[in-house]
Amino acid sequence: MSGSAHICVSRHGETDWNISGILQGWTDVLLNDLGRQQAHELATAVASCGISRVYTSPLRRARETAEIISDKLRLGPPVCHEGLKERNFGVIQGLPKAELSPAFLEQIVKRNPACFFDHGETMEGFAGRVLDAVASIAKDHAGERVLVITHGWVMDVITRHILNLPPSAILNMKRKNGECLSLAATEHSIRPMLAAGNLPGFGACSCSEKHQRLLCR
Repeated sequence: MSGSAHICVSRHGETDWNISGILQGWTDVLLNDLGRQQAHELATAVASCGISRVYTSPLRRARETAEIISDKLRLGPPVCHEGLKERNFGVIQGLPKAELSPAFLEQIVKRNPACFFDHGETMEGFAGRVLDAVASIAKDHAGERVLVITHGWVMDVITRHILNLPPSAILNMKRKNGECLSLAATEHSIRPMLAAGNLPGFGACSCSEKHQRLLCR
């Protein structure tokens, strides 16, 4: 495992749009007060983990989360990585979910990766850039512990990959704000850090499925 980067991937803190059920995608939305509190709590949880660097999606809700954590851990500014951005939802970005057709809304609530988003990002392109980003970070930080702040659909991509599920699989779960996923990754391999090898203090997981709970700490 010495050649692996130990990567904790976490969803950003809460925003008002999360509460209102508005699709964010690439739209820049700030954290709310609870989201900032969640960032401080995550910083406290990982303070003893020996994290060497914090990476983040460049979107403001993730970047603000990462900046709070980096500042509290005195690690310097987080590194923005374009590959960690949320999926682009095209023309429906900024729309309340309640305004969508019931059939389409059902697929979004289920987080069906096969959803087609007009003028948005294909699942193939999205998943490819996400996994490339994790591999790139792992390559640059072999043997280190790194924190990555990103988004819910991004974490879905990573979860399918490490469970060896097809890209079209519906997970029937949704990562909460501040929830974490522990990885052992190299440039060529991304694997889960299972219970015996998890880094301490990497958040809490409420996944309903046993094999998914093992991915989180």
